[in-house]
Amino acid sequence: MPKQVIVQSSIEAVEIIDTPIPTPRDKEVVIKVVVSGTNPKDWKYPLWKDLPHNSGDDIAGIVHAVGKDVYEFKPGDRVAALHAFGTENGSFAEYAVAPDWTTFHLPHNVSFEEAATIPLSGLTAAIALYVDMKLPAPYNPRKPAESGGEKVPILIYGVTSAVGAFAAKYARLSGLGPIIGVAGRAGDFAKTLVDYVVDYRNGEDALVAAVEEVLAKEGLGSKVPNVFDAISENGSFEATLRFIDPNGGTVSTVLPPKLFARDKENFKYPPGVKAFNSAVPQVHSTHKDFGYLWSRYLGRLLEDGRLKAHPYEVIPGGLNGVLIGLKNLKDGNASAVKYVYRIEDTEDVPMLRAASAQGTGGQPSGSQSRQNSHPLGDFPFPF
Repeated sequence: MPKQVIVQSSIEAVEIIDTPIPTPRDKEVVIKVVVSGTNPKDWKYPLWKDLPHNSGDDIAGIVHAVGKDVYEFKPGDRVAALHAFGTENGSFAEYAVAPDWTTFHLPHNVSFEEAATIPLSGLTAAIALYVDMKLPAPYNPRKPAESGGEKVPILIYGVTSAVGAFAAKYARLSGLGPIIGVAGRAGDFAKTLVDYVVDYRNGEDALVAAVEEVLAKEGLGSKVPNVFDAISENGSFEATLRFIDPNGGTVSTVLPPKLFARDKENFKYPPGVKAFNSAVPQVHSTHKDFGYLWSRYLGRLLEDGRLKAHPYEVIPGGLNGVLIGLKNLKDGNASAVKYVYRIEDTEDVPMLRAASAQGTGGQPSGSQSRQNSHPLGDFPFPF
């Protein structure tokens, strides 16, 4: 029988269980997963209400079956897809399910490994830049400054994360610039994405000074009009507050300040700043049309080479490697890389447990669960 991974809410163990092949609902696609990607939310989100579940959302594989109202896909098609957050049959499995509107055909020049880096990160960046920040899309780009157009600067905090990197690639396609990227140890990769790289590791004061130096060099004053915070933790809100234009600036974050700012109760942007928390689950609820349009556009951008996948690392063992990838993400080991799993490499191992796991059956004790709690557990995902 096919298998899937259940991630325990302690993030200390996963259980590989037998599960039947899903039956698609009317607008769903069942995909035989060839490669699954993973994201930071995959270790954080199972903590939501202490509910162990299959938290994978990045799918790349072959269509197995489609619902009765699906007309764009058929069994045998190569596809990538974004699974709907918090629902059954995620990507850590031999068979996964996705809505047809966040499924897209894979060009022949894109591997399954590359494809597995794209859906969640690519759609998150698109929601941020084009739904919330309302910047010009690549199919309606601005005239670049070097060709006589007006400069439209944007700063991307965490530019070497998958979400940040896709945002930088989109910004380039949209004719924005200068593009300033905040990065750390993956600075060399950041230089391939943006016009200027500033290093957050030198401290907040040095970071702010470096940003102001770039703006002065470009003749743009001392404040940034557009900021996308692809980190939204560990002081990024506070740093952003110091260089965002207080009179008309726009900022998008991937996590809400009320849960992740250092001073959660008192943090706020100036009244003149438009601030958005850009949540990709909206493509499965309030922004289904955008999810549909942009998913198909991703296929086009990939086919003609305007967009490239994020760098990836294959974690050995297929589904048996999921725990390793999640632990690496939790421990901050990933840098400018997405972890992916080749499902066919899975061996028959019913339970994998980290050395620090407690209790039986991979279920956390109450105290252990609380010790591993994360603010994402309170994030109001729009289902």
